[in-house]
Order: sequence, then C-alpha cells, then structure tokens
Amino acid sequence: MADLTRDADIRLKGEAKTEKFIMDTSAAQTIYKGQPVMIDQTTDTLYVVGYVDGIDVAPTDVFMGIAAEQVSVTLAATENTYIELYVGPSIVGFKSTVFTLNSKLGTTVYMSDSGTLSVTGADNVQIGTLFKIDDDYCYIKLSAPQVCAGSGA
Repeated sequence: MADLTRDADIRLKGEAKTEKFIMDTSAAQTIYKGQPVMIDQTTDTLYVVGYVDGIDVAPTDVFMGIAAEQVSVTLAATENTYIELYVGPSIVGFKSTVFTLNSKLGTTVYMSDSGTLSVTGADNVQIGTLFKIDDDYCYIKLSAPQVCAGSGA
C-alpha cells in the first residue's frame, strides 16, 4: 500500500479512549482518519504530525495515537489546531491481510506508512499489539502514547 490520501476504513472494538493534541505547523499537513500520529523529536518536541513513509522513526520519537478525524493545517499557522486521537487502550481495526492467523495474537504491530500494517520495526512506527483478526480486519490494541524505542534502523 501507500500513504493515505483519504480517510481510512477503520473499526473500533469496545469503548474507545480519545485525547486531543495540537498539530505541528512547521509544514502544511493533512492528517486523515486512521493515520498514525506521532511527535517527531527531530522536527518539533511539543506538537504532533501524521506519520508517513518519509519519516525516519527515531528511538526518541513518541507514537501518540490513531487519528479519529481528518484535520489540515497550513505552513506556519499559529499552533492552536487540535486533532482528536484514539489512544491506548483503545482497540482499532484496520482493513488488512498482513495477519491472517490468530496464532499471531499478541504480536507487536508497526505501520510502514500511514495506511499499511507491518511486522517490521525498522524505521516504522510501533502502534500496539495484535488483539484479534475478524472479517479481514486486524484489530490492534493501541500502546499510545509510547516512546518508539524499538524503532529505528
């Protein structure tokens, strides 16, 4: 797959927990519903950005959650635009065939771009653990916020 260009088709299991965070405006960005969101410590230590394939995830970066809505900001705008995120211990389902066996439950899950689940941690953001596979959806128990200590090349 590739980075999202529209909201992702996601599902929720149980009651979702959400929190609001302020978006970084050092670059114009649109964060789509279902996109992983992080604090990229090399860009801004306070505000969140949408994770995309071009970001090299460092061990000090922080995964904050999965976007619950689509929000855009412009370059150099005042940093006062909030985005609501699903955070841990929410369980979010992504349409995916990366995992097909329930024997993989509990496996650490990463995203290799803003729309693709992965089992590989190198330069990918860690989002949680595989909770359940059902109807072509992989349900992930989010571990957010969390430092991406296991990521990086």
